[in-house]
Amino acid sequence: MVLSDIEIANSVQMKPIKEVAEKLGIAEDALSLYGNYKAKISAGQLEALKDKPDGKLILVTAISPTPAGEGKTTTSVGLVDALAAIGKKAVI
Repeated sequence: MVLSDIEIANSVQMKPIKEVAEKLGIAEDALSLYGNYKAKISAGQLEALKDKPDGKLILVTAISPTPAGEGKTTTSVGLVDALAAIGKKAVI
């Protein structure tokens, strides 16, 4: 049986954005919170990163997804999961 998007979303517990930001090394005072699960990051945070080495960027493009709906988002999530599984910091 294939689960619907809403069934999948309801089957997991979201992490608070403060916890996600902490794992990425983003200070809490750099966040403008919109509830417990969303935030904007202040532009000043970029200044704090200027002395750190640049990260890697992966661009995912596609003309059309497969009939199963495996498109850019699915590919991006899979890449992030795989990188996290080998101990790399990765975000979408």
